[in-house]
Amino acid sequence: MTFVLMLGWDWLTGSIRKNQGKRAIHLRETITKLGSTSIKLGQILSCRPDIIPPIYLNAITDLQDQIPTFPDRIAYQLIEEELGSDYSEIYAELSPSPVAAASLGQVYQGRLKTGEVVAVKVQRPGLLESISLDIYILRQLAGLIQNNVSFVHSDLLAIVDELGTRLFEEADYLHEAENAEKFAHLYGNIHNIKVPRIYRKYTSRQVLTMEWIFGIKLTEVETLKSLGLDPDYFINLGFECALQQLLGEGFFHADPHPGNLLATAEGELAFIDFGMMSSLEVSYRYRFIESMIHILMSDFEGLAEDYIKMGFLPPETNLKPLIPDLEEIFASALGASVTELGFNQIINKLSPLLYKYPFRLPTYYLLIFRSGASLEGIALKVKPDLQVFAQAYPYVASRLLTATVPELKTCLQDILIKDNRINWQRLEQLIQYASKNKNSQLKTLINPLLNFIESESGSVFRQLLIRDILADLDALPSQLLTKIIQGIAGNAGIYISAQPPRTPTLDFIQRVGKLLVANSVNPLEFVPDIVHLLLKPEAQRLGQKVIEEWGWKMLKGFSLELFVKNY
Repeated sequence: MTFVLMLGWDWLTGSIRKNQGKRAIHLRETITKLGSTSIKLGQILSCRPDIIPPIYLNAITDLQDQIPTFPDRIAYQLIEEELGSDYSEIYAELSPSPVAAASLGQVYQGRLKTGEVVAVKVQRPGLLESISLDIYILRQLAGLIQNNVSFVHSDLLAIVDELGTRLFEEADYLHEAENAEKFAHLYGNIHNIKVPRIYRKYTSRQVLTMEWIFGIKLTEVETLKSLGLDPDYFINLGFECALQQLLGEGFFHADPHPGNLLATAEGELAFIDFGMMSSLEVSYRYRFIESMIHILMSDFEGLAEDYIKMGFLPPETNLKPLIPDLEEIFASALGASVTELGFNQIINKLSPLLYKYPFRLPTYYLLIFRSGASLEGIALKVKPDLQVFAQAYPYVASRLLTATVPELKTCLQDILIKDNRINWQRLEQLIQYASKNKNSQLKTLINPLLNFIESESGSVFRQLLIRDILADLDALPSQLLTKIIQGIAGNAGIYISAQPPRTPTLDFIQRVGKLLVANSVNPLEFVPDIVHLLLKPEAQRLGQKVIEEWGWKMLKGFSLELFVKNY
């Protein structure tokens, strides 16, 4: 209430802008004192630039759970009630006091009777009742603001409902156990990614027993170096895993802050908290890949259209004024480091646009920013020269070129065709960056591309390809054909001096051929695939069209030249 009164006083005295810094700090302190629900609400609002002004975002972005622990005897009693045995019968050892505390519970270090060292998370007493009451009050307040504050575009009731869903999920440790096991199944096969084992026998809704990870925070750079570990490696591995989460499987860790990511002495990157997770639906994942490509290729008109496709803007939105705004934000994205253009900076720059245009950003999208900003916060301390967008490009390009689903094939065609023409430069750029992806080889990129060309999704591309081939052939000088025909007729010794002109299609083929050779790939390996493509009925029909249109035209030119020479 004090915070609200202070804001009201600032408004009456015209000092809102002047006192924003002090009010932001006061807001963070107030949220921390209010307890579990308020802290979680603050953490969610820290990625909502459509609701919270930038200066307040910066104040609550690093909001930590700073509330006192509850008595150990209550924790031990809860363990016994939940697991059905005295804690001493389950654990050979259990630390006399918690080693960590958070808004929803506190953690003890223990050892099972079988010898494994474990982390035992115990929930705060009365947590569900407290959450229920807080959500009810917040819902009433959100409805009041929603109906009376005209400039708020976001659905505040939906945000509160989202908060409630997440809080009740986090308060159920069985759900967190499922998250950890799902995460391990999806990403545990990535080299040097570590996910702690869950001990289901000693886990319930209010008690979670999991493998204890002996590790070091990524921000403890000197400690890592003293053990012979490279901090940069772990940052790169973290971003690699994040890309796989967001664009690969769609199940991602929404809160990878320094306390949740540890480097082990064995060189593994361990994720240790799975309370705040989120999922990205397949269709949104594909759109997100498309929007990433548009940013990387500086296609801001395409990026603006992506926002309509993803439902962030109404279909009737006038995108023309938005395009230069997006260009101003993302123009230097590809070569920028996290210190020059990071997630928090993007959020701050996007914030005014969210009030200028009728944006309605879904929670999953903002959680992506939260996840990225958390990783970025670590990178700023460990590897400030990290180029996030440049590091993402090889993975995104490879994902797009090797797509097998119709949605991504359509996305590829949309990206490669502009103004009813094939953009060969874009295709070459995609292939070049995809070849840098360490998890794919250039050889494995060409076949999917050929498959795309002959697929139903590539029909428009095929038609434009034939048109470009016709245009290239049309550009060949008739003198060259004359020399060729004369040579075939028996004058094989004739020197053919005429050279074909440079064309976009031929230039593209030549440069990709050089790229293949540079990567120790023989271009002739793809001849069978190309022949297979040319044997397709549609390709034969188009080939016949090429021969008819170009051959007849050249034959007329050749005949006319012979007539002039002889008569």
